[in-house]
Amino acid sequence: MKTKILLMLLLISVVPAQFALTQDAKAKVSEPPQKFAIEVEVPASVGDVWHAFATSEGLSSWLFPNATVDLKPGGDWMVHFPGGGTGGGTIESFVPEKELVIAALAPEKFPAVRAQRTRAVFSFEPRGSGTVVRLTQSGWKSGDEWTKAYEYLLAGNAQLLATLHKRFVEGPMDWSKQR
Repeated sequence: MKTKILLMLLLISVVPAQFALTQDAKAKVSEPPQKFAIEVEVPASVGDVWHAFATSEGLSSWLFPNATVDLKPGGDWMVHFPGGGTGGGTIESFVPEKELVIAALAPEKFPAVRAQRTRAVFSFEPRGSGTVVRLTQSGWKSGDEWTKAYEYLLAGNAQLLATLHKRFVEGPMDWSKQR
């Protein structure tokens, strides 16, 4: 059953009220549901938001410094953390300015989920002078690690979209001030 909950209720201190979350699960579950969806309306054109997702320069302007995007099936959509860790995933497919599909890497602390991956679909829809970005992440399996990864990534991906929104409200991230 799909329910729509303001993400603010889930992450009240982290995410602005314009973020919405849908889940096909009850509020408290022992196993992760099949998918979750988070959306945000970004005050920018679809072309500008697409550039922020589909290019290394764009991704580095909001997600993490020196992020890499190799926009082709099998290409990287990746951040490289200090110490050698990575986040992001492998591009499965894309439709320019409409959709980007990634085989998503879970954090290293979830090795089984990281190895099997989930499917992250970012869709981009114009709305007035802005763009609605929706992330639907699916492919969740049963088990304690999967449930913990689901909860972690639900919150983490809400923060990801909050950071995207902030990028278009405040401008590109100045990484020299973040260190």
